[in-house]
This record gives sequence, structure tokens and C-alpha cells, in this order.
Amino acid sequence: MSDLSGRVALVTGAGSGIGRAIALRLASDGAHVAVNDVITERAEHVADLVRDLGRQALSNGADVTNEVAVGDMVHSVTSKFGRLDILVSNAGIIDTGNLVETSLEDFERVMAVNVTGTFLCGREAAKQMTIQGSGKIINASSVAGRRPTPFHVAYGASKYAVISMTLTMARELAAHGITVNAYCPGVVETPMWDQIDRERSPLMGLGASGALREITDSIPLGRPAKPEEVASLVSFLASAESDYITGQCINVCGGILMF
Repeated sequence: MSDLSGRVALVTGAGSGIGRAIALRLASDGAHVAVNDVITERAEHVADLVRDLGRQALSNGADVTNEVAVGDMVHSVTSKFGRLDILVSNAGIIDTGNLVETSLEDFERVMAVNVTGTFLCGREAAKQMTIQGSGKIINASSVAGRRPTPFHVAYGASKYAVISMTLTMARELAAHGITVNAYCPGVVETPMWDQIDRERSPLMGLGASGALREITDSIPLGRPAKPEEVASLVSFLASAESDYITGQCINVCGGILMF
């Protein structure tokens, strides 16, 4: 287990799924955690769980696509804790559908949360971390950002963009003692994957849970990941043990991709 005693982390999209697991893992490692989720009740619940682990917590319902809200969110963290050591830009959404039936509105909504949100959070966190001369920025990409996936034109494009942003941020911020990396999950037991399975199975001409079964059969380790397994990687990237690692986008996919 990583030692994050006294560190301050901000996790976006932390009300459920992978984000929730990350927030609780970082708290278990010793960090104080600011929990963000656009559904404020979920953010407050996870913040309470962080407090139950003996850490300080702050809940925030900022929409990561809103420039002012993101700036205010980071300011609230630094006002309470005096610093920001770890940003996990986890907030993300997906849209599933045929290319020819994907509306511009749907495409732009996914890009706004997954790309603009990652940019805004990274920019605002970097302002504070540059002052400190240290920090860890950890972005959420996906194996979909490395391998084309039918029916997910917006999501795949957004996660390719997150990889590019991660590498660009890493190059620029290294001089300020800030590392920037990304995690690239495959199939994970989360509400998002339940949604993907429901929406993608009929598009593939398969019955209930057909899409999930088909992709699970392609995983060399033979099963989806648990959110806590993704959180374990984030814990490492947030710790001093990863201080010489930057500009890396690491697959957590049970071997779906091997490179």
C-alpha cells in the first residue's frame, strides 16, 4: 500500500464506479480527499466514507465542463487544505450508437466532459502545483483510446485526445516537478459498463449481456477488472514510488492490449 500520509487529492467523477474506488483507496493510503461528482448526493456520500477512514474530506458538485466551476473547485480545495498534491481527472461519460445516428449534440457532450473537463481540471491544478513545485496529475483514458471500437465514435475520439493531452502536459510540466500519467482501463465492473452492455448488445445483434460476454471472452485473464484494481494503479501513480514515471498511459485491461 502506498504512503500518502498528509497528501491532498482531488478526484473528479468520484461518486461511483472507478472514481469512488480511487477516492477510497487514496484515503486508505493516508490522503485527504476532495470528492467531486456532478450528482452532489453521491459526492457527499463518498466524502463521508473518506471521513470514516479517518481522513479529512471535501465534497464538490462542480460540472467539469464549466470553466468557472472548475476554478472555484480547485480554489476550495486549496483554501481548505492549503495545497493540492494529486489530481485524478476521472470524470467521464460515454455515448453508444451507430455513427450515422450519432448527433452533433451527443458527440459534443462526450467531448465536453471527457476532453474539455480533463483540460480544465489539469490546467487549474497545474497552476497550484507549479507554485508548490510538485504534484501528480493522473488522467482517465481507456483502451478505447488505443483501439477503435465500433459504436463509440465520440468516446474513442475523446480518449485518444486524453492520451495526447497527457503526453503534452507531461512534457511541459516536468520542469515544475509535476508528473502527468494516465490509466487506460478495459472492461471494468461499473455502472458505465452495464450501460455499454445494454446499449451495445442490440447493435451487435446479440441478446442480453451479449456484448459483455463477447468482450470478456477476448480478455486473456478471463474476466473484467474490479474498480479497486484500477485504483491500485492510481495509488502507485499518486505515490512517491512513481516519481520517475511521467508521460505514460498504462493499460489496466487484463491483457486485451499488450504493448
